[in-house]
Amino acid sequence: MFENVIVKTPGKSYVNGLTTSDLGAPDYERLLEQHSAYIEALKACGVEVTQLPESEEYPDSTFVEDAAVVTPEFAIITNPGAKSRNGEKEEIEVVLKKFYSKFHYIKSPGTLDGGDVLQVDKHFYVGISERTNYEGTQQFKHIVETEGYTATIVELQEFFHLKTGIAYLGNNTIAAAGEFLNHPDFSDYEKVEIPDADKYSANCIKVNGYVIIPKGFEDTKRKLAERGLKTIELEMSEFQKHDGGLSCLSLRF
Repeated sequence: MFENVIVKTPGKSYVNGLTTSDLGAPDYERLLEQHSAYIEALKACGVEVTQLPESEEYPDSTFVEDAAVVTPEFAIITNPGAKSRNGEKEEIEVVLKKFYSKFHYIKSPGTLDGGDVLQVDKHFYVGISERTNYEGTQQFKHIVETEGYTATIVELQEFFHLKTGIAYLGNNTIAAAGEFLNHPDFSDYEKVEIPDADKYSANCIKVNGYVIIPKGFEDTKRKLAERGLKTIELEMSEFQKHDGGLSCLSLRF
C-alpha cells in the first residue's frame, strides 16, 4: 500500500522542455487541468499528496519520477542523464528528507533516470537507455543488493524509458507492450498484452486499489477489467506531447 505521493506543478517553461514526439506544442492551461485531475485521482486512491511548486528553471521537472527512486526503507537520488534536468535531483532530495533518513546516490559518470526503474516487490528491473547508462545501472544494482533487494539489468531497444512500455499490476501480472511482450526477463509474468497502436497505455500505475490509465484506450481498460482491476482514466495529451506518462508524474511510497 502506498501512503504518500509527491507531485510537482508544471511551470510555464514546460512548453519548451525536452521531447522526441511529433505531437505539437502543449497547451499550458490544459496541461494544468490534466495535472490537477491527476492529483485528484491519486487522492481517490487513498494517498497523501505533497504538491511541489513549479520550477521555471527546470522545464521537465514535473516528471519527478526521474530524480529519485523510493522504497519503504530508503531513497536513491538518481543522476538524470539529460544535462538540462540533472539539477532536479537537489530539490527532490530536500523534499524527501521529510520522509526518509537513509539515502543512496548515483554518482557520475553513472547516469540514471527513475523512469528506467521498475520495482516488483523485492526485485528491480533497470533499463539501459538514452538517459541511463551501464555505469548507472551497476551502481543501482549494487545499492539495492546491499539493502536486501535484487536487480536485473535490461537493455532497451525500442522504448525511451523502461516504464514507457511496462507496468507492474500486482499478483505477478504486468502490462507489457512492444519489446517486453516476449522479452525473456519477463517470461514468468502473467501479461496484459498491449498492441502497438495502444502502447502509450502500457505506462499505467497501480495505486492501492486502482490502476490509473490514460483515457482513450478502451481495449486496455477492458483487459484490466477482465482481471478484476478497477481503473481510473485520465486525459494525458499534454504530457504525452513531451514523452510523459502517468508514472513519470509522481513518486509513490
